[in-house]
Amino acid sequence: MAYEAKFKSKECDDLFDAILKLENEEECYRFFDDLMTIKEIQSISQRWQVAKMLDEGKTYNEIEEKTKASTATISRINRCMQYGANGYTEMLKKCKK
Repeated sequence: MAYEAKFKSKECDDLFDAILKLENEEECYRFFDDLMTIKEIQSISQRWQVAKMLDEGKTYNEIEEKTKASTATISRINRCMQYGANGYTEMLKKCKK
């Protein structure tokens, strides 16, 4: 059975289709620079770093010190990694290849 996100919509489909068409890092920078605020980009980048560090077995204190993420953010990401839609886990596997 295919995964069905709680936020699924035509608009999200359109956005994800555009993202999937990005071909390199420069295109990503240009697209996301126009699409999002610097703070939004920094926030999602921080979440990704937290996920990577959790996957490496780092402690909350190590992660908080390195990323400046709150323990609430770290906890939420940890919960997603354990009980969520496996998005972090699948992407971490792909990035390790």
